[in-house]
Amino acid sequence: MKEQPGDEIIIPFSFMNDSIVREQVPCWLTYTNSRTHEIIRQNLHRSPLYSGVIEGVGARYCPSIEDKVVKFKDKESHQVFIEPEGLDTLEMYAQGLSTSMPVDVQIAMYRTVPGLENVEIMRPAYAIEYDCIDPTQLKLSLESKDIEGMFFAGQINGSSGYEEAAAQGLIAGINAVQYIKDKPPLILDRSQAYIGVLIDDLVTKGTNEPYRMMTSRAEYRLLLRQDNADLRLTEAGRKVGLVDDKRYDRYMKKKELVEKELERIKEIIISPTDRILEFLERKGTSLIKSGITLYDLLKRPEIGYDDIEELGFDNKELGRQEREQVEIQIKYEGYIKKQIRQAEQFKKMENKIIPEDIEYDDISGLRIEARQKLKEIKPRSIGQASRISGVSPADISVLMVYIEKMRRSKIFEKRE
Repeated sequence: MKEQPGDEIIIPFSFMNDSIVREQVPCWLTYTNSRTHEIIRQNLHRSPLYSGVIEGVGARYCPSIEDKVVKFKDKESHQVFIEPEGLDTLEMYAQGLSTSMPVDVQIAMYRTVPGLENVEIMRPAYAIEYDCIDPTQLKLSLESKDIEGMFFAGQINGSSGYEEAAAQGLIAGINAVQYIKDKPPLILDRSQAYIGVLIDDLVTKGTNEPYRMMTSRAEYRLLLRQDNADLRLTEAGRKVGLVDDKRYDRYMKKKELVEKELERIKEIIISPTDRILEFLERKGTSLIKSGITLYDLLKRPEIGYDDIEELGFDNKELGRQEREQVEIQIKYEGYIKKQIRQAEQFKKMENKIIPEDIEYDDISGLRIEARQKLKEIKPRSIGQASRISGVSPADISVLMVYIEKMRRSKIFEKRE
């Protein structure tokens, strides 16, 4: 097998940690082969997935090994990652060999894989089939449209995967508490978080297969980066009581340090001295003929924030997280600003709230399909309505005109 070492520098998931020091154990890479595939093909009739016992649609992005063998007949082998389950166990997880085959078939096919010739199975692989609701019958808060105070999260909403379930559980839990406290729900939109994309996709579009959250589903993924998750979402967490003073103070300090450093760097002028020119030449970037700001110098791909330490212009107050944030904001400034403008346009549509008492049957000019879909989904905003399959831009224009008439009529009634 080929060794797959862990990261030399571990980037913590939590912004409350600067670093993690932990013993690293490697994973191992191996492959299935023609003998493995032959055993699988000979026993397909024993697989619930192929014998008709399981009728549900499987997850597109993590197919079973029998699925891969059947669907990708031209492939002579498939990757298998052997992943240790812990530091003090000999148990390994075979990533890439998920299957619904009987145990005797599993043992036979595993033992054809290089490195697994003498393998013993501690817990066999298995397949499950589960029911789910139609997620379009949920509000963006994950509350049922039909049963007030009931919130749904996880696989029952048609999603697949631990992270997807955890994300929905978090939002459903928050909003259940907000409901009890008679406070407005927390709704993250598509420009704020991947959680917003996940929930909006499920609730607005529904799904006919287990849903997986992928970065490609997000229109504003240049803004939805892991390095700025705390800057995007800490305020939202604080508002619903999930961010304590320690975390909030750390967030505010980071935010302030980054903002001040960006301003400081804009004011430092770099002149074409012999020392600077030698530095630029060594870095493989073009030389300067007159003074430029350190901010503009850092826009160059050849120069990172850590490089300016050599010139004596770095800020010792900044930690790894702040340095990374400063460098990203400088290097991608133009692209980020463009996406922020796009997100602002998106928010305008999201802020156009559709009245809950609207009667779509009363709106002349709406196509029949659009009327049916709007009545079924009951979108919260014009933005959400525009993402419903079967609702055209022309339908949205008609809807916006009708809502404006409703608004003016209500204002007139109040004056009367």
